[in-house]
Amino acid sequence: MPANPFVLVTPATRGLSLALTRQFLKTTKFPVYATHRSGSADQVKKHILSPLKDVDPDRLTLLNLDLTSEDSIGAAADSLSSALERGSYLHTGFFTGGMLHAEKQPADLDMATLQATFQINVISHLLLIKHFSRFLPEKSDGVDGLAKWVHVSARVGSISDNRRGGWYSYRSSKAALNQVIKTFDLQLQMKKTPSMCVGVHPGTVKTDLSRDYWTGTPKDGLFEPEHAAEMLVDVVANLKDSQRGKVWDYAGKEVPW
Repeated sequence: MPANPFVLVTPATRGLSLALTRQFLKTTKFPVYATHRSGSADQVKKHILSPLKDVDPDRLTLLNLDLTSEDSIGAAADSLSSALERGSYLHTGFFTGGMLHAEKQPADLDMATLQATFQINVISHLLLIKHFSRFLPEKSDGVDGLAKWVHVSARVGSISDNRRGGWYSYRSSKAALNQVIKTFDLQLQMKKTPSMCVGVHPGTVKTDLSRDYWTGTPKDGLFEPEHAAEMLVDVVANLKDSQRGKVWDYAGKEVPW
């Protein structure tokens, strides 16, 4: 049976996630499925395609998805299933959901913020695995290399590399996400699927999430979303089986646990 690879980016409408979506549309011929929480699908699609030239708009399909609702995540996966041609499989999936609240000391910790941070940074990623991993290929027939399932993590999630403290909820949620990455990759290995799970660290990207920290970041370590997306897509495309289950930064260097 001929295989039909596709790309999934979720969420896909702001900052790095938007740049990743556009990067795949510019540099591949794959159908791209992108998720959005608000606005109409037509409006979001028009916004994503607006700066792109010579890209077939039919390659981009929008799915409505709210990371705070399992019902929404499940419904989006069902919508994707209905839209796919027979023989389709997930070639590359980027799972980009993240939020940052930078507590400097224990007194800054807040229950509602902690719950929201772990919901977006960890729980939503687990639920995306639950509902969307069915699109990974089960057999190698017709599959070009290893399918890549990619979570956007962060260097501050590294326990061994934590030398400054602070950022309690962000650090701990990203450390938990890194455990999710390793655990899911082991599951894929156990099932002997032609796929792998990894995490990526994009560096400090000029998005709303990191806006408060731009001035304290060296210029050579502060990236425009488009450049960060280009680097990450290239790193992921070149990962080999021996590099699975780990976190890699924008330069292709391993981030320690």
